[in-house]
Amino acid sequence: MALTVGEIAAELGGLVEGDAAVEVSGLAGLQDAEPGDLSFLANPRYGPAVAESAASAILVSRDWEGPHQAALVRVDNPDQAFARVAARLAPPPVIPEPGIHPAAVVAPDAEIGEGVGLGPCCVIESGVRIGAGSHIGAGSWVGQGAILGDDCRIYPNVSIREGSRIGHRAILHCGVVVGSDGFGYSHTGERWEKIPQVGTVVIGDDVEIGANTAIDRARFGKTVIADGVKIDNLCQVAHNVRIGEHSALAGMSALAGSTVLGKHVRMGGNSGTAGHLSVGDGAILAGRAGVVKDIPAGAFVSGFPARPHREEQKVHAMVNRLPALRKKIKELEARLASLEEAK
Repeated sequence: MALTVGEIAAELGGLVEGDAAVEVSGLAGLQDAEPGDLSFLANPRYGPAVAESAASAILVSRDWEGPHQAALVRVDNPDQAFARVAARLAPPPVIPEPGIHPAAVVAPDAEIGEGVGLGPCCVIESGVRIGAGSHIGAGSWVGQGAILGDDCRIYPNVSIREGSRIGHRAILHCGVVVGSDGFGYSHTGERWEKIPQVGTVVIGDDVEIGANTAIDRARFGKTVIADGVKIDNLCQVAHNVRIGEHSALAGMSALAGSTVLGKHVRMGGNSGTAGHLSVGDGAILAGRAGVVKDIPAGAFVSGFPARPHREEQKVHAMVNRLPALRKKIKELEARLASLEEAK
């Protein structure tokens, strides 16, 4: 499929600078693009790459200025605009065929909805309910009494433990584990004794969970992942955590037990929280932030222990000055010593 620059601009409400008749059929980053590709500039640090890019067209902000060879389409938000065009130009997703593979193992009382696909060697235990149009990939396991909504996509080698509930249109990538036991132990003074984890996991609609992420079942009650939440690869969500609607967790972020995230919270890569605290609606945790106390709504925090980002920047700047300050102190000490000797 190909679109002209003029067609792209009309769809996005953008302004063309250059030849509106140029056609694009591919998508690429500025440095990797070839003739026929569409690219975009969202981060100003990559501005110099626009001049050298071989892309046929580039999406830029309305006020961007700089040398370029390609046709430009000026839009309000190049990142979002690129995503919209990608939905038109990207190859269609691979849609698995419905039906039960002969090598799948399905309990006689499992309820399988219309148009469901069950891949080879997947296991569907007793009492499971799978909604219409969902697909369970090869080697995945759905435990007793688990419920999946309509149009879910469960990739290969996913484990969904007993009693877990997953809403409609969820996407679980390879290696995800839902409902594993929470990390609960009591120390007797000599040994650790396991605390039974008798709760469950409830995942809402339109949730996407990245590869090899673990969502622990509650010690009692529910671990809750609300509608629209997006979780990256290699994340840990501990028992009794609650994540509010449309929050997003980047790779290797972790939530300790009973943490509550509000709505629209964003966690940067490798950030984490201590247990039994809350993060307010719309808060942002920068990458590698370590949260040890409650974070108010709308806050932007970074560092360890996490503090307001501007404050952390000042502290970091002062730390970077320590070598120069140490040298200055040594010089002052030497001068003071010489003055003492001159008395």
